[in-house]
Amino acid sequence: MDFLSADSLPWLHGPQQRVREAVSARRLPHALLILSVLGLGAEQLANWIAALTLCDSDARRPCGACPSCHLLRAGSHPDCYLVRIEEDAQQIKVDQIRNLIESLSLSSYRGGYKVGIVEGAEALNANGANAFLKTLEEPTDNTLLIMVAGPSHRLPATIVSRCMRLPLRAPARPAAVAWLEGRGQNRQNWDAALALAGGAPLLALEIESVGIAALEKEMQENLRQMAAGTVDVTLIAGAWVRSEQNLRLIWLENWITQRIHAFLGTATSRQSAEPVRLPAALLKPKIRALFELLDAARELRRLAATGLNQQLALEALLLGGRAALAK
Repeated sequence: MDFLSADSLPWLHGPQQRVREAVSARRLPHALLILSVLGLGAEQLANWIAALTLCDSDARRPCGACPSCHLLRAGSHPDCYLVRIEEDAQQIKVDQIRNLIESLSLSSYRGGYKVGIVEGAEALNANGANAFLKTLEEPTDNTLLIMVAGPSHRLPATIVSRCMRLPLRAPARPAAVAWLEGRGQNRQNWDAALALAGGAPLLALEIESVGIAALEKEMQENLRQMAAGTVDVTLIAGAWVRSEQNLRLIWLENWITQRIHAFLGTATSRQSAEPVRLPAALLKPKIRALFELLDAARELRRLAATGLNQQLALEALLLGGRAALAK
């Protein structure tokens, strides 16, 4: 488990301090909800909170050196449980949540806290969410549940209201560039990478490593060809699946968002912005088609690591979105 790296991400220091203060005041809630877009280190923060809670040290925690910290770093701590979407699934299954609840109901192996981490919590299905809610309503002592979800999650309000929320924010552009350059990544194109990454430095690192200029040129040409109907969509879908599919979907989300704002006469928004809620009268056909394509792209990116057939899903997305691309 990677938890010490959270200290190297300065935009996490605020949420870290909030949790430290809650622990010091003995007011740590039973459930935390970390809200973050991709590339801000939400998983590292969740792991850090688990380490802070389970650390054996009486001094600065997490220490990284005590038996609990060693067990966490090896991924074998008996009181820490991790749930995420399985490779062959599109949702977090109710059996996974039931197993987590059963584990947390047992006595602590090391006589302290028990911690459950749920990554991608927005992928909970209805039965899983209901089972989870029962645990939140009647938590056992010395138990901490940590959920990680996107800002536009669809978790039930009954779950969200029982959690201490920790929203993560991208650092200001100068601070993000300074952090990237401080890691020895002194490149000339950080503004473009950060714009595509929605300001998230960790994602900007990934984007820059694949060559953003070439990606931008290729994606623009792909959209032009699809709008003109001069290319077989299956060929484009196959190429995207084989090369940087996640980054291409992020680029597509950013492009769609820019088009929506252009139609509405508002400023361009980052890819990571919250969904725009519009009155029905404003949802004219061309804007509605763009919103539908944006929703489909976000859903496909969420399911990118699951057992979903990515080639077929991309083909369906691009074929269904031709009307929006042509406007």
